[in-house]
Amino acid sequence: MAPAAQTGGATTHSQPENPLTMTSMRRSKTGSTRVLGAVLTAGIVALALTTGYIHLGLGGLLFTLNGIGYAALAAAYVLATAAPHPLVERFSWMPRVALAGYAGITILGWAIQGPYFPLAYVAKGVEVALIGLIVLDLFRVYGGPVGLVRTAYESVFGPSDRDAAAA
Repeated sequence: MAPAAQTGGATTHSQPENPLTMTSMRRSKTGSTRVLGAVLTAGIVALALTTGYIHLGLGGLLFTLNGIGYAALAAAYVLATAAPHPLVERFSWMPRVALAGYAGITILGWAIQGPYFPLAYVAKGVEVALIGLIVLDLFRVYGGPVGLVRTAYESVFGPSDRDAAAA
């Protein structure tokens, strides 16, 4: 990171950092970015809880477990975006990827097995919207797939040798 200088109470850096090499822990957040993050998180949690509620109302073990899974992943998503603990921040990518994958697998399972009734189409629409908002959030936080993969890799294996040599 470039040396910081104090200017009127704000910290500035002499050289901008490459967003693809920054982890979410090192990014500074402006007020508008925080508001956007809060709105995206609220939308994602609302959609996850909505599809979870739909699945809980259908009865049967598979639907009940699916609904509970959505509720648990929504809670993990909130924790990952709001908890100021270093370990949580380090792995904040995981609930995002897990919730998107869970929704995708739910859609795939429905497409293979059914049942194809009107409420199922509503739930699949909610799940597609959920995946879309998660993708927007991933681009907002990590700058795209490369930034996400880099952050995930660094959270598990530590910074790469190239990053350590540059520091």
